[in-house]
Amino acid sequence: MGALAHAVRTGKALYAGLSNYGPEQTAAAAKILRELGTPCLIHQPRYNMIDRKPENGLFAVLEKEGIGCIPFSPLAQGILSDRYLEGMPSGSRATRSAFLKGDTVDKHRPMVHKLQAIALGRGQTLAQMALAWVMRQPAVVSVLPGASSVKQVQSNLAAVQSAAFTVEELKAIDAAMTNIDAAKAGPPV
Repeated sequence: MGALAHAVRTGKALYAGLSNYGPEQTAAAAKILRELGTPCLIHQPRYNMIDRKPENGLFAVLEKEGIGCIPFSPLAQGILSDRYLEGMPSGSRATRSAFLKGDTVDKHRPMVHKLQAIALGRGQTLAQMALAWVMRQPAVVSVLPGASSVKQVQSNLAAVQSAAFTVEELKAIDAAMTNIDAAKAGPPV
């Protein structure tokens, strides 16, 4: 934290931010940075419908500390899009990534089909619903979706205009995810 504070003090950085710290580490880091006169402004955890670890205390710490959350991988590397609904397209990330494996995509496909139906019922694409779902958290101030085309960026932008989730929709989303162990605390996707 001293190095972050020094970078801000010397003009080498505009502000301090964290990535992938747990709730306790985030609270401790925020306290140290505050004492050093450099408030922490953002935290970048991995967060999506599959990897929900930030719900286990991190969001509460961020809200208490006034730290904005900007999740990365909100589409779980494309799993929460229509890209892999019917299989693995040639040249897709799942066919060439060390982090996203075909068996991971296959494991989540039944859940993704259920989520797709919910999204269509909301008048959205699956990716738009997944982004809106992440942004519903009060601590979330923005998201970092990866896009490989202008069309994807334009489609993702439509997520900010989506209607709020109903209680029934949130229950349906949670129900769709009950078939995977990763929904609450599994390994990141």
